[in-house]
Amino acid sequence: MKIDQLPTMLSVALGVILTQSAVAQEVLPFPAKPSGSVAAETMQQSTYSPLPPEHRLPKDAPNIVIVLIDDAGPGLPSTFGGEVHTPTMDRICKEGICYNRFHTTAMCSPTRASLLTGRNHHRVANGQITELANDWDGYAGTIPKSSATAAEVFKNYGYHTGAWGKWHNTPGLETTVSGPFDNWPTNLGFEYFYGFLAGEASQYEPNLVRNTTYVPPPKTPEQGYHLSEDLADDAIHWLNEHKAFMPDKPFLMYWASGAIHGPHHVPKAWADKYKGKFDDGWDNYRERVFTRAKDLGWIPQNTALTARPASLASWASIPEDEKPFQRRLMEVCAGYAEHVDYQVGRLVDEIDRLGYGDNTIILYMWGDNGSSAEGQNGTISELLAQNAIPTTTKQHIAALDALGGLDVLGSPKTDCQYHAGWAWAGSTPYKGTKLLASHFGGTRNPIAIRWPAKIKHDATPHPQFLHVNDVVPTLYDIVGITPPKVVNGIPQDPLDGVSFKSTLNDAKAPEVKHTQYFEIMGSRAIYHDGWIASAFGPREPWTPGAPAGIHEWTPDKDKWELYNLNEDWSQANDLAEKNPQKLAELKDLFLIEFTKNKGLPVGGGLWVPLLHPELRIQPPYHEWTFSGNIIRMPEFTAPALGNKPNIVTIDADVPANANGVLYALGAFSGGLSCYVQDGVLSYEYNLFEIMRTQIKATEKLPVGQAKIEVETRYVVAKPGGPLKIVMRVNGKEISTTTTVNGQPVKEMMKAGPIEVGPQMVPVSAPLLFTANDCLDIGTDLGSPVSVDYYDKAPFKFNGTIQQVHVEYLK
Repeated sequence: MKIDQLPTMLSVALGVILTQSAVAQEVLPFPAKPSGSVAAETMQQSTYSPLPPEHRLPKDAPNIVIVLIDDAGPGLPSTFGGEVHTPTMDRICKEGICYNRFHTTAMCSPTRASLLTGRNHHRVANGQITELANDWDGYAGTIPKSSATAAEVFKNYGYHTGAWGKWHNTPGLETTVSGPFDNWPTNLGFEYFYGFLAGEASQYEPNLVRNTTYVPPPKTPEQGYHLSEDLADDAIHWLNEHKAFMPDKPFLMYWASGAIHGPHHVPKAWADKYKGKFDDGWDNYRERVFTRAKDLGWIPQNTALTARPASLASWASIPEDEKPFQRRLMEVCAGYAEHVDYQVGRLVDEIDRLGYGDNTIILYMWGDNGSSAEGQNGTISELLAQNAIPTTTKQHIAALDALGGLDVLGSPKTDCQYHAGWAWAGSTPYKGTKLLASHFGGTRNPIAIRWPAKIKHDATPHPQFLHVNDVVPTLYDIVGITPPKVVNGIPQDPLDGVSFKSTLNDAKAPEVKHTQYFEIMGSRAIYHDGWIASAFGPREPWTPGAPAGIHEWTPDKDKWELYNLNEDWSQANDLAEKNPQKLAELKDLFLIEFTKNKGLPVGGGLWVPLLHPELRIQPPYHEWTFSGNIIRMPEFTAPALGNKPNIVTIDADVPANANGVLYALGAFSGGLSCYVQDGVLSYEYNLFEIMRTQIKATEKLPVGQAKIEVETRYVVAKPGGPLKIVMRVNGKEISTTTTVNGQPVKEMMKAGPIEVGPQMVPVSAPLLFTANDCLDIGTDLGSPVSVDYYDKAPFKFNGTIQQVHVEYLK
């Protein structure tokens, strides 16, 4: 061999090596492409011979689009027998296939972590939502680097990756503009992200992120803004850029809407489509859906309709004067659900218009869990449930009347969510709802798949028992990717899911999934070869407040049920007493599976929200100093001004015509604000729209430099207890007036079971005001807290704020 032949021989050899290793690449990222050229002292003596481009994917590698709807049960879409018009789901099913035994985890963060990684949710530290994480491995709230996301793997193979909408897999304390960004979407495999990091968001005034930058919505609610539409617009724009800039690359798109999670927000015209459709209530709705689902062949003819839980209200038991409120809540939800399906349709239309349709796998998942019963008795401000604040339906209706009546539901002025009875009906024919991992209805969600190039349409629902953790292994199998053993230098956990590629074109294909456990906050189940054992757990999602005896609860006290799913589709016939041996076998299997997936202790997700709320993850600081232009500090990372003793000190230059917000935390659905209105210093504590306490100075602020102090202390030192608010200007306590829901408080008065007086907030929020709104200084961005300046928002202060100091008090 001559020396001058060496570069060519090296090029050929390296090309063969690279081609072979790409077939089963076990270590990611791929090594940098080497040079095929040989450098000598001069260019004339050197050989220039670049290696051919590296092809790590088959030439026909499909594009992948994963659509995930939030908090949506199987009894809602018209596709499967429900009464919510879902033409896009109809279309995907009619052009592809659908599965009627696909399962989620019964909760949002856990399902998303499992979907993105192909592992069980406890294995990837997501046994609870990220905001309520704790110190046990299965509940830590951070996807470990030993379980790389599918986006990270596909990106390494050459896919262009993007994510939109709800994320909810970043620890809450890491969500400020300063990061750290290691656990944001763009550091977990997605090259582009546009959406929100929290578990929910206002559909009209969301706190949005583009990549790692907080950005305002492109329009206001008055200009017609809605988050679902914005997410579709942005994804369509990204597709067009992809077509223009990298048409030779396949793409992976993860489009996870905020709908139909609370708050239920949709323009009135969409809700009005359903006027009168639900007038006869949830019990009759459930009967109709059950009949249609059987007629459509979505569920077997021998399926039993499970009974309504005794603790869940019947429609007949609802007072007549409350029924219009309950009907309208469902009309709003139905419009909300149809609206998001329409946005998915826009996305599918664009994929087809750009010529991608034939070779794009679209997986349309209707729900990351079943319908949510967290609206409990029906609400205009759905975080009341998370704060465990008891209210009556009449209180909600009265607050709603003050805002304009039933037509306000679905607007920016409410954070409404329907009665749990509607959630139960939306999970027809099953027993469960969201947060119940023990029963279908909490975990069984439809999935439709379209891939015209490789999947033949089949109208028969595919009945194989599958889990959300099976999606990633199936996609790897389709594309020909070997699950990597090392990613970014970190050995990888095994995949828990299995590929169901063999079932895509065969509804009668053998089962590929033989065992799967479920667990959320003590509610749990174990599936194995056609049998499932279930333990309901210690709490009912539709019952307000903490369950009686929760501090004494242990899992060994739970009653287990047993079902033969080959004969009993809906878990209607409990065989535990008839077959104790099978039940014992499955209970043992649950403990084995749960233990090896880092799930112990059973019910570990209850530790913070119900057993030790004082241990909620929160900023480690007790004192903050802000400049006057700090905005959009997510509430979870901000000082807890509404439920910890504190003093806020504001150094400001007050103009003669002083107006505007000094600081605001939260939203119109719940929050607090300190503001100046026509020179008058004012404070509002908005308890989820049910109770608005306003404390206002009797004289105007002095013009010029001023030191304003707002001191908050508990009157009764317990979470949710009444607060005393004292305001001072230049060191002197000022005279104030107090109103509660517009009624003057001149002396001690009865407010429920307690007495309150001037300068007192009767009830406080023990947990949080919002999931996704923020602390703003000098303005109130997002959703405005106070009724006083709602129409003037963001009501920017027209003076100058030099500094705001916050300190917790002992």
